[in-house]
Amino acid sequence: MRTPVFNRIALIGLGLIGSSIARGARESGAANEIVGTARSEKTRARVVELGILDQVMETAVEAVEGADLVVICVPVQTTGAIAEAIAPHLKKGAVVTDVGSVKQAVVRDVEPHIPDGCAFVAGHPVAGTEFSGPDAGFAELFHNRWTILTPSDKSTPEAVGHLTEFWKALGSNVEVMAPDHHDLVLAITSHIPHLIAYNIVGTVADLETDTRSEVIRYSASGFRDFTRIAASDPTMWRDIFLANRNAVLEMLGRFSEDLSTLQRAIRRGEGDKLFELFTRTRNIRRNIIEAGQETEEPDFGRGHPLASEND
Repeated sequence: MRTPVFNRIALIGLGLIGSSIARGARESGAANEIVGTARSEKTRARVVELGILDQVMETAVEAVEGADLVVICVPVQTTGAIAEAIAPHLKKGAVVTDVGSVKQAVVRDVEPHIPDGCAFVAGHPVAGTEFSGPDAGFAELFHNRWTILTPSDKSTPEAVGHLTEFWKALGSNVEVMAPDHHDLVLAITSHIPHLIAYNIVGTVADLETDTRSEVIRYSASGFRDFTRIAASDPTMWRDIFLANRNAVLEMLGRFSEDLSTLQRAIRRGEGDKLFELFTRTRNIRRNIIEAGQETEEPDFGRGHPLASEND
C-alpha cells in the first residue's frame, strides 16, 4: 500500500465520478480518510449502505471540515455556489479541485471564493459512462485514462504536484493545460459528439411511430453508439453546453461548414471527395487505436497492473 497523498479528502457529490474517486482512493491508499456528501438524502443513505466512505455528512460545510483535499463533483453550473458555501470552512492549506468538463467557467466561478492560504486547481478526469449515481461508480474508472489539470491564479506548484500524484494513484495519466485550451479541445472531442448524438436520437424520436419502431428494431452499431452517448446525464450536459457555449459554437460552426461540403459532394456524385474524406477519417481512427484510446472498457480492457502496484 502506498503512502497516502492526502490524509483526509472530502467529496462534494457522490454520483458516478465522486463514488469512483472514493473507491479508487480507498483501493489505492491515496487517502487515509474519505468523507463526503450529496444533495439527495436518498443518495446519502445509499452511500452509507455501500460503505464506500468513512463518513457521510448532510452538508458540504460539514464535509470539508479538516479536509486536505476537497473535490467538487457537481454539475458545472453549481460549482460557484458550492465554493462560496464551503470557503469559510476550509482548512488552511487545503487544496480544492473539481471534475467538470468545462474549465474556464469553473475557474471564473470558483476562484473568487478561495481564501488565502488555500489553493484551487481545476481538473477534469476524462472518463465516464452513460450511467449515474453511486452504484455506477467503480475504482477502475480512471485507469489509464487522462486527467487534465488547468492551473490558474489560485493554483500553486505544490497543489498541482500533490493533485497530480493523487490522480496517478487512481490510475490516471495527467496532463496540464490552460483552461481556455482545454475547453476548445473538449468542445470537439467530447461536447460536439454529444450534441450530435442527442440530435440524431432526437430525430428518431420525432419519426412516425412505424418508422421509429423499425429504426429501434434494426439498429446497427453506429446508431447504438449514438444512443449510448445520448443516454448521458441531461442535467450535466445541459450545463456543459451553456458553460462552454463559445467554444462549442466555434467548433459547431466548423462542423456545419464541413457537413455542407459533404452534402454537396453527395448531391454532385463526387465520389473522389467522399473517398478522400473517408480515408482521412479512417486514419484518425487508427491513430486513436495506436494511442490506446479505442474502447470504453475500464483500463481499455487491457488488464494492466494497477498504478498503485507500479509506483
